[in-house]
Amino acid sequence: MFHALFALSFLGAYLSADSQGWRELHVTLGYTMAGLFAGRLLYGLFGPRQARLGLWWRRLASAPAWLRSLRRAPGGDGLNWRQGQNLLTALAVVAMLALVLPLTLSGYASLREWGHAFEELHELFANALLAAVLVHLALIVGTSVHQRRNAAQAMLSGRIDGAGPDLAQHNRAGLAALLLAAVLAFWAWQWQQTPGGLVPAGPWIVSAPDRDHREHREHRDHRDDDD
Repeated sequence: MFHALFALSFLGAYLSADSQGWRELHVTLGYTMAGLFAGRLLYGLFGPRQARLGLWWRRLASAPAWLRSLRRAPGGDGLNWRQGQNLLTALAVVAMLALVLPLTLSGYASLREWGHAFEELHELFANALLAAVLVHLALIVGTSVHQRRNAAQAMLSGRIDGAGPDLAQHNRAGLAALLLAAVLAFWAWQWQQTPGGLVPAGPWIVSAPDRDHREHREHRDHRDDDD
C-alpha cells in the first residue's frame, strides 16, 4: 500500500508541477508524500525486523567489499552479481527516501514565495527523485528478466519463490487499510478546505508558458487601455 500511494502521489505531483490550475492538487500530493515518508520512517525504526531501515544500511555497508571483488574479477568470473543488484536497489531506495525531505521543504519554500532559488531547487530535487524512481524500476525489470520471475511481487506479498524464510511473516492488511483511510481522509479534508476544489473546473491544464503568455497579453492590453 505504501508503494502504491507513494508512486501515485509522486506521479500526480510531477505531472501537475507546471500547471497553475492544478496547484492545489500538486501541493496536496506533495504533503501526502511527506506524510508517507514520515510514516515509513517511523515504521522503519519501530516496525518489524523485515521492514527496518537498518537492512538497507547494512546492504550499502557491503559496497566497499563488493567493489574490491569487482576489481579482482575484471572478467566477472566468480563475481556475486546478485549482491551488486541488491546494492543498486538499496542505493535507489535510500536515494528516493532521502530526496523526499528536501523536495518537500523546497516545495514549501516555493509555495511561500521565499525566492526563485527555492523553485529551482524544488525542480532539481523532483528530477533527481524521478531519476531514482526510473533506476529502481529498471532494476526490477532487469531482475525479473534475469531470474525469470516477477521481482515486484515480493513488494506486494512479502513472499518469494524457493526455499528460505518469507520477507513478511504476517499479512498486515489492517495496517494497509488504516494507511489508505488516512490518506483518503487527508485528501477529502484538503478538498473541503480548497474553495475551488483540488481539480480545476475551467480549462484543466494551464502550463507555465501558456500562463506567462496570457499574463503578458493581459498586461499589454491593460497598457493599451491606459494609452
